[in-house]
Amino acid sequence: MASFASSSMKPYIYSGKSNCPHLLIKHESSLFGETISTEKRISNSGLTVSNVATRPPANTAPSKQESENNRKLVAWTSIRQERWQGELHVQGEIPLWLNGTYLRNGPGLWHIGDYNFRHLFDGYATIVRLHFENGRLVMAHRQLESDAYKAAKKNNKLCYREFSEAPKPDNFLAYIGDLAKLFSGASLTDNANTGVVKLGDGRVVCLTETIKGSIVIDPNTLDTLGKFEYSDNLGGLIHSAHPIVTDTEFLSLLPDLINPGYLVVRMEPGTNERKVMGRVNCRGGPSPGWVHSFPVTEHYVVVPEMPLRYCAQNLLKAEPTPLFKFEWHPRSKAYMHVMCKASGNIVASVEVPLYVTFHFINAYEEKDEEGRVTAIVADCCEHSADTTILQKLTLQNLRSYYGQDVLPDARVGRFRIPMDGSPHGTLEAALDPNEHGRGMDMCSVNPAFLGKKYKYAYACGAKRPCNFPNTLTKIDLVEKKAKNWLDEGSIPSEPLFVPRPGATEEDDGVVISMISDKNGEGYALLLDASTFEEVARAKFPYGLPYGLHGCWVPKT
Repeated sequence: MASFASSSMKPYIYSGKSNCPHLLIKHESSLFGETISTEKRISNSGLTVSNVATRPPANTAPSKQESENNRKLVAWTSIRQERWQGELHVQGEIPLWLNGTYLRNGPGLWHIGDYNFRHLFDGYATIVRLHFENGRLVMAHRQLESDAYKAAKKNNKLCYREFSEAPKPDNFLAYIGDLAKLFSGASLTDNANTGVVKLGDGRVVCLTETIKGSIVIDPNTLDTLGKFEYSDNLGGLIHSAHPIVTDTEFLSLLPDLINPGYLVVRMEPGTNERKVMGRVNCRGGPSPGWVHSFPVTEHYVVVPEMPLRYCAQNLLKAEPTPLFKFEWHPRSKAYMHVMCKASGNIVASVEVPLYVTFHFINAYEEKDEEGRVTAIVADCCEHSADTTILQKLTLQNLRSYYGQDVLPDARVGRFRIPMDGSPHGTLEAALDPNEHGRGMDMCSVNPAFLGKKYKYAYACGAKRPCNFPNTLTKIDLVEKKAKNWLDEGSIPSEPLFVPRPGATEEDDGVVISMISDKNGEGYALLLDASTFEEVARAKFPYGLPYGLHGCWVPKT
């Protein structure tokens, strides 16, 4: 087994021992032309394959923005090689009940040759796999082989429209052709770099906001298996990057940019056919609000209508605008709509204070003594109606941090949507934002409490000064308190809660995160979800780029 140096971080240090003989096999991979050698070690101790790098490879051609002063900010640095796999040395003890695979998706390659991408959301997708079995941990990562990535690798240039990037046409006729491809969706990226979900039938799909960017992968090998082709005739170009996925259903929102509104769709396990549950017409204008995510309760789908709205004109532009593909329309106001799952009818539609959110946390139904639903409560990571968070996520801003406190404030925003026909709902902080450093994003909850009244949420908070969320935070929404885990100078990715099998307490389980540390290295981290103290960590052979969202695939 690979043996790596102990972490330099002081809190929660454990020692671990292992004896793992291997057979060595040479392995090579390349990333935009650079060939990198590793050694493949085939274990005879139960874990099938482990690749261990003989040395951390040199980084591929660094961005000009990746200066010597910021080289150690590995969170914002392109992935070092196309793929790697290996067993990691574990400090501490991985619970023996934790058997399965954590998958994390995110943008991991932010340059093509000498051309550097502008925004965090532009990078080509890197899938990271942490496989836990019998107290041991094997890590792997691999580039998702989307058409966008393969075309860039072949032509050494951008070929599809990304979040803030557009291919540079050679002449006016090429520009006209690109516009035609945009209207048909042909030039939109399929770079599925945002999330990864396990469907009820076991298929694993990587997603982004373009419908064509739905790509099936093998969770064991990380092979790209092909496009997830929807078999219905609903059409459209975009959808929510975060569907609601359970063992029994898949729910999503399809924004209608022509006749402003949203289709709410459901897909049964084992099928590729989305069926329309109902439609929500926008009450504001001139286009639908961005629906990166949305919440559900046991009986309702909550459809947010945010004043940060899609902008067709900005989509057509070759250079990014201040809000990229969106525009801020405060005069169009903000709304929350509630649709009955059973009938598809809109049962509430209320105006709420202006808000900006990427991620909803959870929602549930409030009931009176006779069991009648009186209100819907929906919680989100709310950025105080401040759209500057989008600009703060440009790579230039992330890489040029010199200690200033420039992260925009965020809170756990709690919507209360009355179900008695009242025209207005409320939006307030669910707890004092100072509990989590006025930073809040990248959240998860116990999946058994999806759509139900819950107490705990896990997210990334802030220890200021900072320019990005830098703590792992456990939120207690009943006691209105927070516990914060910090590795000074590091960047943690989304904390994912995994419940212990047979657990009866809401926070009985572990929280998994991947950490990019201040030394340019990184490690996998396990926290006890109840105490929020470290139980294990495993150092990576080299630091990994920041990732976005993940899922848990239990061993079957």
